[in-house]
Amino acid sequence: MRRVLPRPSSRSPCISLMRLLSFMALALFAAINAYKGFAQPSTPLVVEVRVDGIISPASADFIVRGLEQAAKDKAELFVIQLDTPGGLDTSMRTVVRQILASPVPVATFVGPAGARAASAGTFILYASHIAAMTPASNLGAASPVQIGGSPQPAVPATPATAPKAQQGGDEGDTPAKDAKAGTSAAHGDTMMNKVTNDAAAYIRSLAQLRGRNIKFAESAVRDAASMSASEALDAHVVDFVASDLGDLLKQVDGREVKLTTGTTVLHTLDARIQTIEPGWRYQLLALIANPQVALVLLMVGIYGLFYEMLNPGLALPGVAGFICLLLGLYAFQLLPVSWTGVGLLALGISLMVAEAFLPSFGVIGAGGVVAFVLGGLFLTDTGIPEFDLSIPFLVAVALCSVAFLIIVGAVAARAHKHPVVSGREDMLGQEGVVASVGRTAVYASIHGESWRVRCPDSLQEGDQVRVKALDGLTLLVERIKAGP
Repeated sequence: MRRVLPRPSSRSPCISLMRLLSFMALALFAAINAYKGFAQPSTPLVVEVRVDGIISPASADFIVRGLEQAAKDKAELFVIQLDTPGGLDTSMRTVVRQILASPVPVATFVGPAGARAASAGTFILYASHIAAMTPASNLGAASPVQIGGSPQPAVPATPATAPKAQQGGDEGDTPAKDAKAGTSAAHGDTMMNKVTNDAAAYIRSLAQLRGRNIKFAESAVRDAASMSASEALDAHVVDFVASDLGDLLKQVDGREVKLTTGTTVLHTLDARIQTIEPGWRYQLLALIANPQVALVLLMVGIYGLFYEMLNPGLALPGVAGFICLLLGLYAFQLLPVSWTGVGLLALGISLMVAEAFLPSFGVIGAGGVVAFVLGGLFLTDTGIPEFDLSIPFLVAVALCSVAFLIIVGAVAARAHKHPVVSGREDMLGQEGVVASVGRTAVYASIHGESWRVRCPDSLQEGDQVRVKALDGLTLLVERIKAGP
């Protein structure tokens, strides 16, 4: 019996060799990448945002989003280059809370040369893990502003200001009267003292957390004290004085920073700097988070809806007015406004609109102007010029509103005096020609349309008639000329 051996496959050695070569190539590629990663570590990343202007809801949102981006990119350091005269307390506290909870070290750098970190900026500087300034910059003047006015501080009793009765003064100036006056002054200062003490305790806690000068921090709040960059460095208010961001990164390299997640050492030498530019969101918030813009948006919104109600079906005034109204209300929600002021503004605008419909001879409109101006005055009182409405602005806006209503009213009155040019009423007095005469109905051509007419006289085709009255869809006419 003949035994047949299996025939060897000619493909097997080739396939095995190709697989072996592929495996060796992959292994070599992985080894090269691993070597590169070990030999050349990734360059550290520093994320920077630049804030130039008041600390507002827009700038607070910009800083917070920059912090979130730095945490997402696992940046080595987040730098706030700051130049601000101050800002809103609510926005400042939002920024401070995010800095305290940040997983990325935060450095506030007061720059460029000539910049300042006043008021709210001082709080942000104290809250940061690293505080730095450029030469010729300053910080401080962090006293809070009393809402509703700044009362005079209470004067302590001294021999010169002691009750006159104790110094041989007039008999009417009794200690009881002086005590009553002192009690009234103290009551007037209570709210200011509460705000000042709260701010002083807040910045003192930040100074204790970061190991910075507590005495100056409290003096900046209570006495509006300020310091230059060199003075702040000598007094341990800031950690570094640097000419620019590159100089700062060289100085902080190797510094140990305590975070909520633990302690980290900064490696910022030759770091890659990524500057986050303000986007459309920041620009939109900066635009609408302004009391003047918010007020104009509110008025445009109300007038747009008012015009849509007068002319149903136009759509554009109603849609635009509704959008502006929502943007205005959103801006008021961002700003520290008094809702009493908002209510007075709405009342004033409503009264000015009502003046166009009610025969009050200007009384309702004048009341609307007064309510509008008072509402604008009560709307905000922050002590920051950019966030307070001035009387000239309010008066100008109110006068523009009154002028708009006068123009609308004059146009409406003129249109009311004109004869009707459309509808059934327009048929009165119109002339036409009898087109056909039937057994039961007579039709005439009037205005290019065929109307059924009725006349006390007998009509013939071609007669000229004039419309005297309407009876439903039938015109009552008179014959003015017999037909040919």
